[in-house]
Amino acid sequence: MADNLSDTLKRLKITAVDRTDDSLEGCLDCLLQALAQNSMETSEKIQGSGILQLFASLLVPQSSCTAKVANIIAEIAKNEFMRIPCVDAGLISPLVQLLNSKDQEVLLQTGRALGNICYDSHSLQAQLINMGVIPTLVKLLGIHCQNAALTEMCLVAFGNLAELESSKEQFASTNIAEELVKLFKKQIDHDKREMVFEVLAPLAENDAIKLQLVEAGLVECLLEIVQQKVDSDKEEDIAELKTASDLMVLLLLGDESMQKLFEGGKGNVFQRVLSWIPSNNHQLQLAGALAIANFARNDGNCIHMVDNGIVEKLMDLLDRHVEDGNVTVQHAALSALRNLAIPVINKAKMLSAGVTEAVLKFLKSEMPPVQFKLLGTLRMLIDAQAEAAEQLGTNVKLVERLVEWCEAKDHAGVMGESNRLLSALIRHSKSKDVIKTIVQSGGIKHLVTMATSEHVIMQNEALVALALIAALELGTAEKDLESAKLVQILHTLLADERSAPEIKYNSMVLICALMGSESLHKEVQDLAFLDVVSKLRSHENKSVAQQASLTEQRLAVES
Repeated sequence: MADNLSDTLKRLKITAVDRTDDSLEGCLDCLLQALAQNSMETSEKIQGSGILQLFASLLVPQSSCTAKVANIIAEIAKNEFMRIPCVDAGLISPLVQLLNSKDQEVLLQTGRALGNICYDSHSLQAQLINMGVIPTLVKLLGIHCQNAALTEMCLVAFGNLAELESSKEQFASTNIAEELVKLFKKQIDHDKREMVFEVLAPLAENDAIKLQLVEAGLVECLLEIVQQKVDSDKEEDIAELKTASDLMVLLLLGDESMQKLFEGGKGNVFQRVLSWIPSNNHQLQLAGALAIANFARNDGNCIHMVDNGIVEKLMDLLDRHVEDGNVTVQHAALSALRNLAIPVINKAKMLSAGVTEAVLKFLKSEMPPVQFKLLGTLRMLIDAQAEAAEQLGTNVKLVERLVEWCEAKDHAGVMGESNRLLSALIRHSKSKDVIKTIVQSGGIKHLVTMATSEHVIMQNEALVALALIAALELGTAEKDLESAKLVQILHTLLADERSAPEIKYNSMVLICALMGSESLHKEVQDLAFLDVVSKLRSHENKSVAQQASLTEQRLAVES
């Protein structure tokens, strides 16, 4: 075989130059046969023979041998070590030109060759995108949609290219959404539909394409699949139900596509998604709750949904998942409730519907994603709701759990949200009883630490809560504030030029409030606060400068 192959390669060199198609075709057939028998060895021989460079000149539209040359390139490029030599031989440009051919076999083999050469190489795929292959392939899909092999080749190419961010803009400027939905509707076979899904998912991450897919009718196709597969226990049907419902949720992540499907809360799609929440299928419950969380991204939608009973549906769903529940469903339902609680008008309605009681059932959860959403939901609900803040802030079990989670160093999100909720309970209730509960549960040190957070908003929330503690219950909190080194921290915040104006302002307000404690007053005097504060009188921020003057007077009087 080795001798035959060497002879074939020698003959090929001669015929490639002479362009005698019959002899050339015979050589190419022999090469394809050799590749089928031993791809790696044949590829090595081809590389060593210098034939690759000649292939570029053979990739011409009018030759009858073009499809075979492209096929050989596709076969040798299955071997990783041959891909760079194919690029170095200048094969990419003539192959891209061939995508304009009318010959279906040439198109198929050219697509395979480009796909194999650029397989797993983002830089080569990016080169193809820059050469404009995306609009060409989308056009091919439309023209040759009856050719199964060509359709599959296009889908594989789209799947690879869609992973690159740079491709999304080009895809969005074509009618890819329309073509894929048209193709999707025709597919009866599960595997074929899965291929289309694999292209739709990465494309649907782009907001412009999301909207195009919605307008092309993809959502109706997805809802139909859900309806067909919901009661099946076949593995492939369960997988397809998950893919369809996940994709549906993804489409709702775009603001325009989401609003189009919401249709003022009257839309067919919104109503169908609502019906998933009471379903017995966990995947549909999850998708339904996530969809509601996505619909709840603006005040108008949130208000409409709360007025139309969505809260009760979500609480029923949570109730079904309290004991040994599905964590992803818990997380999704809590996410939806958190978003719904953002508009001011919804808070009182949700509180009177019993949302806090429903959420507190998950206080014993050991799952950080559930803990995180639980905390966020409670924080949204008590915003400017004094009575609810007082009720939660005097709930010893809750406060003790918050203090415990304030130390969850492995879960920064849970730790941050716990601190923020502790602070919110004080800020919104302005209640002595809440402060006493937090002091008794050991929460003060966490609020002091929160004042040193890298996030200005958290620093500020901590300082306001600490100022309320100092104003309302200084005697109760005095020892804890001392051992948490609050005064030293305030000195650092005021001396640090990088501290935001509101941090400096609230730090000085807090200093004045601490003067009512003998031991803390002494710490303030020992640290020479007057020097730091007097420098702030000339601060560019007027509020800071005014507060510096007031604080300086207070310090001078008390010294």
